[in-house]
Amino acid sequence: MTGTAGRVGLLALDVDGTVMTYDGVVSDGVRTAVSALVQAGVHVVLATGRSLQGAAQAAAALDLTDGWLVCSNGAVIARLDSDLDDGYELHQVVTFDPAPALRALAIELPDALYAVENLGVGFLVSADFPPGELSGETEVVPFERLLAAPASRVVIRSPDSTPDEFHALVERVGLHEVSYAVGWSAWLDLTPGGVSKASALEQVRRELGVQPFATMAVGDGSNDTEMLEWAARGIAMGHADERVRAAADEVTGTIDDDGLLPVLRSLLH
Repeated sequence: MTGTAGRVGLLALDVDGTVMTYDGVVSDGVRTAVSALVQAGVHVVLATGRSLQGAAQAAAALDLTDGWLVCSNGAVIARLDSDLDDGYELHQVVTFDPAPALRALAIELPDALYAVENLGVGFLVSADFPPGELSGETEVVPFERLLAAPASRVVIRSPDSTPDEFHALVERVGLHEVSYAVGWSAWLDLTPGGVSKASALEQVRRELGVQPFATMAVGDGSNDTEMLEWAARGIAMGHADERVRAAADEVTGTIDDDGLLPVLRSLLH
């Protein structure tokens, strides 16, 4: 494309730790720059591990009322539509049988908290999560009920485990039929095998007719590595770990420095 945004046609943005702080704050500068890019014709796509409700809330915080959302680490794709009651419509949902993974992980982490996404509602949980960590409505159910239905996303929270221990656990348990992403804290996301932010963004790119060279992505977590590799220009936030930074073409400032802002502004010159 031509114009103030140069050749970038699709800009994929992670949410937590990239667009907004871990406390859920979006800076005025980021909000203004995103709006300017949209006005310039760039397709700004939020690509997040958040559920659909959480992604929609992030879009609202950015004043985005149109465009695409990649949710649940790529398992859910939706389109924003301000004319609809919910403000969005589902485009695609990919699910998997969570039972084998949950049974194996429960043996290793009996004291962890487990949640299965209840699409369009919130989460079914084994016990209450700390306030604000899950979006939508949560319902505490017996563990066996978490195993009962296909899921687009499963969350395991184990405060006593480190990300490195989670990585080792996944290898030891052998979660070969699902994709996984270890969060910045003691948090493990499971999604269907072969599904990632990158796979969903590739579908969105084709829907929009954007050329591969006109794609750009910014993120900070292990669930962003495929997305950063997929984009023609992948940028890691400055606080990202070594694996994420290695997947990127360049590194910007940290979330505390509002590191996304100079990236956005660079597209407006």
